[in-house]
Amino acid sequence: MEISVFAEKECMVSAESTVLEALRLCFLGLNCYLCHHFYIMMTADQITYLGFGILLVLALAFDLGLMSKKSTHITMQKALFQTLFWVTLAILFMGFMWYERGQTLAIEYLSAYLMEWSLSIDNIFVFILLFTFFGIHEDFIPRVLLIGILMAIVFRIIFISVGIALVAKFGWILYIFGGILLVTGIKMFTSKGEEEMDLSSNKTYLFLKRFFPLVPDDGNGKISVIRDGKKYYTTIFVVIIMLATTDIVFALDSIPAVFGISHDRMVIYTSNIFAVLGLRSLFFLLKGAANKFSHLQQGISIVLVFIGIKMLLGIINVHIPVYISLLVIFACISGSIVYSINVANREALEEDKALGRDKDLH
Repeated sequence: MEISVFAEKECMVSAESTVLEALRLCFLGLNCYLCHHFYIMMTADQITYLGFGILLVLALAFDLGLMSKKSTHITMQKALFQTLFWVTLAILFMGFMWYERGQTLAIEYLSAYLMEWSLSIDNIFVFILLFTFFGIHEDFIPRVLLIGILMAIVFRIIFISVGIALVAKFGWILYIFGGILLVTGIKMFTSKGEEEMDLSSNKTYLFLKRFFPLVPDDGNGKISVIRDGKKYYTTIFVVIIMLATTDIVFALDSIPAVFGISHDRMVIYTSNIFAVLGLRSLFFLLKGAANKFSHLQQGISIVLVFIGIKMLLGIINVHIPVYISLLVIFACISGSIVYSINVANREALEEDKALGRDKDLH
């Protein structure tokens, strides 16, 4: 009798397990069906936006969680790894766009990303001046850069949205953008590049000094401090605001330029965001080698002139293929970087020889 009861219980458990397994399989099947049905119902644009969003969240979580602990010194090796990490993600996203939306848009995205990435190097030279001028401790620079860059992304999204709306309503505004880029590129190419930026007379800094109580130190990494019962804002606060406003100034060139490459909002948004997100690691990679990119400005200026002409040619119905744009951007940027490094190395060699001659004379 006991054996019978035991066998009966065992059968009941077995039956219950079978039912649960069947329910689990049904649930999984239903889930797969819904996901597949939902995927089919989504447009290529929606799938690309979803893919970009997921990739961005995962990448930020990885960057912030594993690679950006508070008060951690970022070595050249770590900066190189982070830079490669963001560049690789941008290239992988190009492959995703190629698969989902076709070859042409993928090449437009790559062209826009390369241009935005090269323009962002100009930002870094200003960032170096900011941190040096305000004497921000090296331990606090990663966090300050992160906050400033996230603010810059928000502002860029706003500007891009406004730009897209303006272009949709007033198509002729693209020709104004083209004219602005042409003039800016010519001015940039002919400028000496030797003028020092006077941050003490910067309009943003003067505005902050006028309306906010400031202290001339970083407050041990804090944005504000309480002293003698009164709240003061530190140089950390000043630099964060100036980082964001500096990027706004650069965006006045870069956003019109990206419209000269593509009118697709996905291309415009993603190329800008990927380029800006890579700024932080690029800063630590280049901060000790700023003098090695002295001729990059000329390469960027040629790109701006080319894109300005490309936009203005639309008036007479002449359209330059996106492949030509990609080749011109790549050739100008890579060429100016290689030339800058060669010039810097040659100057360093001549300086070493001069020092050697001085030692021989003494």
